[in-house]
Amino acid sequence: MGDENQKSKRGIPPKSNFNEWYPFIVEAAELIDKRYPIKGMDVWRPYGWKTMRLIDSHTHKEMERTGHGECNFPLLIPEDLLEKENKLVSLLKRAREQGVDPEDLRHDEEEAGFKKEVYWVKHAGENKLDIPMFLRPTSETAMYTMFPLWIRSHADLPLKIYQTVNTFRYETKQTRSFIRVREIHFFEAHTAHVDEECATKQIEEDLEIVSRLMTKFALPVIISKRPTWDTFPGAWYTIAIDVVMPNGRTLQVASVHHYRDQWAKAFDITYENINGSQSYVHQTTYGMSERLLGAIVGMHGDDNGLILPPAVSPFQIVLIPIISKNNSEIILKELDLISEKLKKLGYRTHIDNRNIRPGQKYYDWELKGVPIRLDFGQRDFDSNNIMCTSRIGGKEQINLDNLEEEISTKLNQIQNEMVEMGANKLNSSIKKLPQLINEDGWKLSEKIENDKVYWTAFEGTDSDAEIIERLTGLTFLGESLDNLDSEMECCITGKNTNCKVFLAKTY
Repeated sequence: MGDENQKSKRGIPPKSNFNEWYPFIVEAAELIDKRYPIKGMDVWRPYGWKTMRLIDSHTHKEMERTGHGECNFPLLIPEDLLEKENKLVSLLKRAREQGVDPEDLRHDEEEAGFKKEVYWVKHAGENKLDIPMFLRPTSETAMYTMFPLWIRSHADLPLKIYQTVNTFRYETKQTRSFIRVREIHFFEAHTAHVDEECATKQIEEDLEIVSRLMTKFALPVIISKRPTWDTFPGAWYTIAIDVVMPNGRTLQVASVHHYRDQWAKAFDITYENINGSQSYVHQTTYGMSERLLGAIVGMHGDDNGLILPPAVSPFQIVLIPIISKNNSEIILKELDLISEKLKKLGYRTHIDNRNIRPGQKYYDWELKGVPIRLDFGQRDFDSNNIMCTSRIGGKEQINLDNLEEEISTKLNQIQNEMVEMGANKLNSSIKKLPQLINEDGWKLSEKIENDKVYWTAFEGTDSDAEIIERLTGLTFLGESLDNLDSEMECCITGKNTNCKVFLAKTY
């Protein structure tokens, strides 16, 4: 589907130069416009917003399937609730660092927490607010203020809610569309349960949802339990879901937190148990963001533009009329009938009847990653055929009598091939960490490759991990949920372990 001369004229950088290719593609494919006069706050264009909403729709289906109720909380949060969260988070962080129970520590000398990251609202019109408010960076404080009003007894549990909203962080690093922004399109699910065991079962359900969604998006992922020093201080543990981008950096697209009863104690979320006494709930959260779209762009695109999985492509099928002055009416009429037939089957179709050359249309829809293109002209009308071109390669004539069956088969093939290609890309991106040698100081047996993710056996301390990170320039993603098939020596201590960890450069 490509032509080097046309591609060169369009100015598309090669994908091998990912740092230039990515920002060019997200704008050229009309996903976003970065020219809004606030850094890190892009304008979603219709094609990009439709893609994101399709991603959301699959998430909503999973939430409804698993008994979550959709809600919508206010954007503004009063400052005193932020202080409440900061006290909890900083207390838990100090307890973790000192290796003690949080209840043994005093609630003083608190850290700033989110205070430096939020956008503040301090005036309403010309009036200064008595209590400043801020735009939500997350929704724990807003939601957990209401939970005690909703949860009274064990009959009210589990409570499972979710929302898709915009959150705001004052991002000081270099912004990058979908990957690092200041206004974030964000999905979050929050649950409350009778005990730790029930909350753990929720984590298992969340990971099953992740598996189903990532298959829909054809995104192969690395799932790992974040190391203690990289776990959200308010969580007992964090499980992160990462996608490997073409430059070898990992992009965290989702996370699941098990909170135990730590937030419940801070926000006094209790329920009357079956014995008639009060117990604290145990809570979890599951979050994803527009990074999912960034990952889809990076994982599946090529030198010619986007390649969108059928499940999230605004148009799954684009129909191109090949007309002349004498046959335009009959060709367009027949193409309308073909399009309506496909729409009745649930497919998203679009007829491109712009008054430009067919070749230009081909390049435009190739750039936008539409899975299937159907070309229809007089020769096709006469032979009762239509020409079908797949975005991932392949071109053939389809008899119109078999159109519905053939299109269904081809879209399934595209989906399956994208899943397989993604898995192959992930597997080829991961390799074993070179041997660590301690001869008058630590060194590696061979150089680290910039575009790889590494794994190794590890049974060391935080200090050992720090040595490895400094030596390699990589970051510990965390512990794989799947242990090694057999024990191996830890890369730094020499102890036998079946614990496998991943290391990578991250966004």
